[in-house]
Amino acid sequence: MKAKYLLPLLAVVSFTSSAMTLTSKDIQEGSRMADTYTYNGFGCSGDNQSPQLSWSGAPEGTKSFAITAYDPDAPTGSGWWHWMAIDIPASQQSLKRGESPKIPGATELHNDYGVKGFGGVCPPKGDGMHRYQFTVWALPMAKLDLPKGASNALVGFMLNSKALDKATLTATYVNE
Repeated sequence: MKAKYLLPLLAVVSFTSSAMTLTSKDIQEGSRMADTYTYNGFGCSGDNQSPQLSWSGAPEGTKSFAITAYDPDAPTGSGWWHWMAIDIPASQQSLKRGESPKIPGATELHNDYGVKGFGGVCPPKGDGMHRYQFTVWALPMAKLDLPKGASNALVGFMLNSKALDKATLTATYVNE
């Protein structure tokens, strides 16, 4: 009788594999980020530079990219958005270190610090290790249609609902 219910459950499970990759000369998967990428404010003192990023393997039909940086460990109940760059032309496959907030052709939105562009890492002192998820999103439209003043949560929802594919690189930081 249990097998009768297992088959329908298995039928709805699907597995997809991402062809996209995201790499960086500045940050590595699972490794601590340098102070170069630390925010300068909120009790932190760093250079607040966005890291170099490169991506490849975007699916056919990609018309633009978006880049986000998100800390799911922030003590807010909803995480912390460090970066939202949308409408990056499909012809672009990388960003230089410190290129934010002037990415050619892109729109950079307000991060959770309240400023446009990249806002570096800055977990509260003594809060332990935080993860920083840098994600590149392949989108089927040249411009993401957002209402004026859209929240970062709404942008995240739109990216998740529209993306053809995505790739994530997760780095860490501890503020001791």
